[in-house]
Amino acid sequence: MYWRREFRGRPDQIRRVRAFAAHLLADFPALDDILLVLDELAVNAIQHTRSGADGGRFTVDISMDVAGVIVYVTDQGGPGEPKLRPLAELEEGGRGLLTVDAIAATWSWTGTPESRTLRATFPRTYASVGRHR
Repeated sequence: MYWRREFRGRPDQIRRVRAFAAHLLADFPALDDILLVLDELAVNAIQHTRSGADGGRFTVDISMDVAGVIVYVTDQGGPGEPKLRPLAELEEGGRGLLTVDAIAATWSWTGTPESRTLRATFPRTYASVGRHR
């Protein structure tokens, strides 16, 4: 199963992203983890890309099959690239991708300065508590 929805690049849309996913994945074991990751990725799209500019948009795609769930957030790009920063370098904010890295089974990104997609996976048998890499 596959779903896609476009959202306006405004902070009030974050709760709509969560509601969209929660409705579709209500019975999925790692729902809370998925919602947190989608929250972080959507906030990053709004704060760090052109998706947060006037008239900006971002898209959320959710794919679910017997193996699990994959979520995608596609933004309108920006000058930087998504990357993990060492915790020691962080002051206020900047922990979004560290959160994604800690919770999702895997994550990655592809794209260009004009558009990029961040992807996070959640196997059906996944449990984030006590997960080791």
